Amino acid sequence: MNRKYLLGFDVGSSSVKVSLTDVDSGQMVSSAFSPESEAPMIATRPGWAEQEPDSWWKYAKEALGQAMRKAGINGESIEAIGISYQMHGLVCVDKLQHVLRPSIIWCDSRAVSYGDKAFEELGEEKCLDHLLNSPGNFTASKLAWVKANEPQLFEQIDKVMLPGDYLAMKLSGRIQTTMEGLSEAILWDFKKKAPAKFLMDYFGFSESILPEIVPTFSKQCFVSQQAAEETGLKAGTPISYRAGDQPNNAVSLNVFNPGEIASTAGTSGVVYGVLDKVNYDSKSRVNTFAHVNYTKDTDRLGVLLCINGTGILNAWVHRNITSDMDYVEMNKLASGVPIGSDGIIVIPFGNGAERVLENQEIGCSIHGLNFNAHNRAHIVRAAQEGIVFSFCYGMEIMEKMGMKIQKIHAGHANMFLSPVFCDTLASVSGDCIELYKTDGSVGAAKAAGIGAGIYKDHEEAFSTLKQLAVIEPDEHHRDAYLNAYANWKEQLNKMILD
Repeated sequence: MNRKYLLGFDVGSSSVKVSLTDVDSGQMVSSAFSPESEAPMIATRPGWAEQEPDSWWKYAKEALGQAMRKAGINGESIEAIGISYQMHGLVCVDKLQHVLRPSIIWCDSRAVSYGDKAFEELGEEKCLDHLLNSPGNFTASKLAWVKANEPQLFEQIDKVMLPGDYLAMKLSGRIQTTMEGLSEAILWDFKKKAPAKFLMDYFGFSESILPEIVPTFSKQCFVSQQAAEETGLKAGTPISYRAGDQPNNAVSLNVFNPGEIASTAGTSGVVYGVLDKVNYDSKSRVNTFAHVNYTKDTDRLGVLLCINGTGILNAWVHRNITSDMDYVEMNKLASGVPIGSDGIIVIPFGNGAERVLENQEIGCSIHGLNFNAHNRAHIVRAAQEGIVFSFCYGMEIMEKMGMKIQKIHAGHANMFLSPVFCDTLASVSGDCIELYKTDGSVGAAKAAGIGAGIYKDHEEAFSTLKQLAVIEPDEHHRDAYLNAYANWKEQLNKMILD
């Protein structure tokens, strides 16, 4: 029997990853990434970060070739293609689809003043009411920077797109985007359910520079003959899904419904929840975008909380305090300390300004340390508790927006490998945590199966998603967890007020 496969790309800032999944079993059969070392970043000035889009195409072809060779298949066996990508990047092309300049990527901060000025002059209420966010440092503001600082280049722009749109263009020759994509670029008007003309008029952009808008799940375009010759794919294979990396991470964890949360806790931490009504945080402490199943008729919004000082704090503790043990031993050490770490509080915001604190930069600090009572185990536990408490602090903002959190989905990786972290998060939030084995490229592959009509819906597509563990709130000790969280918040509030 000829087996059929789905292909997923994940275009990150460090590499492009590719996964092939079996249509029938839903299991990943092969994966690869390129380059082997971290992809280069162009940073000619402080705060700038650019990458060459053509390098993404090169890496995508290399990783695809490796994955197909590992699986022992060719392009004829691939039924559909999905794309996940680093959010908020800007790619500019001319009428011949030639890239005009390096992509200004998500972590580039040069456009902050342009977004802040638009927020002030257009009016905070209007921007939040229509865009659900400040224009901030997102894609639209990055394009405003190009217009102001590279006017001759700006005049050559035919279309602007996001990194995933660029990869789809290279595969198909078509320039397209989605409503979800426009929302993450801050170019979607949620009131009018159309491109944000008032913001484009303010910045002086013609609507003609926007790509064709296609549904997130659909046969959006097809592999061209030229791309087939370059990649080994079959001409005519549909590209049937694309989404930014955080919405796609939620897809990978089968998070589609209101009240469901997808969380990651790597270097930084993300809590991404689905809301069923258009709303925003008036202080912009969280960001709101269209989720992958948002349509003009159905409101499904992704509310994004990002905490900078997450895994990077845990890694700092490991490197500087418990370097004589591995992470498993370190987590076991933390488990031997009582809930609340015998009074030690760690404020974990030591990796730059935090949006959840209205862009304040208060640093990381340790409070309540007693040289006669505490040892390194207390610091390890307090650090992990502090990270959890920062998540819960942001989740309270999401709940005030109307999100009724029901359960948390997460990959079995990074901080979610720690029992202290998981037990504390479940018990403070009162929500069940479900841990899965998956990643963004696998999620994009399965989502492509939905868009191509191979699977009838997300329930069928992710029916084989492997659940590794379920962590329930510890009702017997919940008061102790909540008391520790209350003490942490009290300390944080003192620092914010000061």
